[in-house]
Amino acid sequence: QVKLVESGGGLVQAGGSLKLSCAASGIIFSRNLVGWYRQAPGKQREFVARIDRLGNTMYTDSVKGRFTISRDNAKNAVYLQMNSLKPEDTAVYYCKCDYGVLDYWGQGTQVTVSS
Repeated sequence: QVKLVESGGGLVQAGGSLKLSCAASGIIFSRNLVGWYRQAPGKQREFVARIDRLGNTMYTDSVKGRFTISRDNAKNAVYLQMNSLKPEDTAVYYCKCDYGVLDYWGQGTQVTVSS
């Protein structure tokens, strides 16, 4: 059974930092594409960042230079370091792992950035 669990969200002031973690069981992150997505109130879920099997990364334009996605193969975890946070980064952040034709999602972690 595949399970993804996010953690690390919270309340932070604008300009602050948070590091999100996504831990997996039942699936090996280093063999699959893993991404972070977010959903703000009243908005659709959107792509934030991803890391592929080779460690190549991709970011949405609004977070480039501020967010960094990384992976720890020994811990089977993926992280999202978020710096210089802005109020518009407020959202529930989700981890997703692509496994063939299947997508596995975590339950999400709330990030709130106050102005």
